[in-house]
Amino acid sequence: MTGVPTVSLPELCSLIASGRARLFDVRTREEAAAGTIPGALNIPVAELESALKMEPAAFQALYSAEKPKREDQNLIFFCQVGRRGHQATQIAHNLGYTGARNYAGAYKEWVERFST
Repeated sequence: MTGVPTVSLPELCSLIASGRARLFDVRTREEAAAGTIPGALNIPVAELESALKMEPAAFQALYSAEKPKREDQNLIFFCQVGRRGHQATQIAHNLGYTGARNYAGAYKEWVERFST
């Protein structure tokens, strides 16, 4: 899967630690409810395009979070193994979100690294 900017696990950890990452879990609500990266906002990939096209107030009302701005950097999308995260990053880029990136290692890598 090529064609979209990605972020590695070490870089992601650094961005999270510095408060510079905005995480989006694009898996289903059921998958996200079973576990996600702390601080991630769940927007299933099937909803992402319409979510990113919403007015900020509607986005806030639906997701209880501030809508990302097109110029925001380090908008990190992830899924379970990388495919939906890649797709989500493409969707965001197509809508003008130039700081969108895919965490290619996805939740699978996160769990393998940080589960006890």
